[in-house]
Amino acid sequence: MKNMFIKNGILINAEESRKADLLVHDGKIVETGTIAAGELPENGRVIDAEGCRILPGGIDPHVHLSLPTPAGNSSDDFLSGSRAALAGGTTTLFDFVTPRRGQSLHEALVERRLESERSRCPCHLHMGISEWNNEIAKEIVPLIESQGITSFKAYLAYQETIGITPSALKELMTIVAPTGATVMVHCEDGDMISKLCKILLSECKTRPFYHAIARMAETETGAISTVLELSVQTSCPVYIVHVSTGEGARLISAAKQSGIKVFAETCPHYLLLDDSRYGAEIPDREVLPCIMSPPLRTTEDQSALWKGLNDGTFDVVATDHCPFNTYGQKDIGLKDFTRIPNGVGGIEYRTRLLYTYGVLQGRISLEKMVYLTSSRPAEIFGLSHSKGRLAPGFDADIVLLNPDFEEIISTKNQVQKCDSNIYEGMTLRGRITIL
Repeated sequence: MKNMFIKNGILINAEESRKADLLVHDGKIVETGTIAAGELPENGRVIDAEGCRILPGGIDPHVHLSLPTPAGNSSDDFLSGSRAALAGGTTTLFDFVTPRRGQSLHEALVERRLESERSRCPCHLHMGISEWNNEIAKEIVPLIESQGITSFKAYLAYQETIGITPSALKELMTIVAPTGATVMVHCEDGDMISKLCKILLSECKTRPFYHAIARMAETETGAISTVLELSVQTSCPVYIVHVSTGEGARLISAAKQSGIKVFAETCPHYLLLDDSRYGAEIPDREVLPCIMSPPLRTTEDQSALWKGLNDGTFDVVATDHCPFNTYGQKDIGLKDFTRIPNGVGGIEYRTRLLYTYGVLQGRISLEKMVYLTSSRPAEIFGLSHSKGRLAPGFDADIVLLNPDFEEIISTKNQVQKCDSNIYEGMTLRGRITIL
């Protein structure tokens, strides 16, 4: 809606909440405070937000829509995934370019930008680095200077397909550091995981729950330590994605206190679900939907992650939305856990999960929720001039949260496109409306 007068709501920004009206003209916020109804432009809509919280649109900087894998693309494409995002109060997405090995980064960027045009909300792209050689190295700076790429993603896992070694990562960070761009890193020790997988398979330990055993906490924390040390050596800002362990959070907190420029995110599934989902007594098909990397951790890890949301350890709660159907995709690995496509959905639930199980249970404030899901990702990824805040001059990406509503999560009422839902049966409070 280009022209709106929203009255009687409670405006939530990262630094404060206040009762205020809000005036929108031509898709921009022009005034907040006590506003006379007569100021509404022609053809505008008056919205009474009495009792509701008004939030800046969410920014999810970590989603994987139409991600190619041997089991087929992730089940949400840019159309269905963006619809799910909007249903959950997220109005801006960041997806990834994942070049094929042997493909130029520029060519992959063109292809991915074309795919992302189907998104119903703005969708920006991080550049993935799927291999490392002299030709790839030469493309980094031109991508920054001519294509506006400001973030690069590297995997220390998945060495056989899209991962790179720590030495290659150091070369990437050395090139990126002087440009002001950021390197995002999937922190799992690929060599350690590969060795553990081979040992388990040789012992005929093939069931899905062995995925978590092969990706023990040390595979994450060791990789985080490596990346933090590389950041010191190269002076390159790093963004550590989907932190799942309390020890990982501790390492990042200590690094921040020592002056290392590191940003960190965790995800709702690590805050709300735990490794009991991987019990050996659980039927294999019930384990499949929860296969992700890193895997779910202990309740003690959960407590540490919640603490990290409040003490400055974490900058962002993202979803790492990457769902695969249980039937026809994840079940390809029923007899070999290494073949299960890794990833879960959640793009439409982030705001309400944090509101229900964070804000309403006193774990975080509404202001902190906005910081983690909107204002801070806007700052990190170069959107803070127009998004992440309800203030004059900012885009009118406005979310209405009505607390007087309750819903049970189910595959029957979800917008995301997947035959399973890791949050099935959980209660959500609040109704989301995008204005």
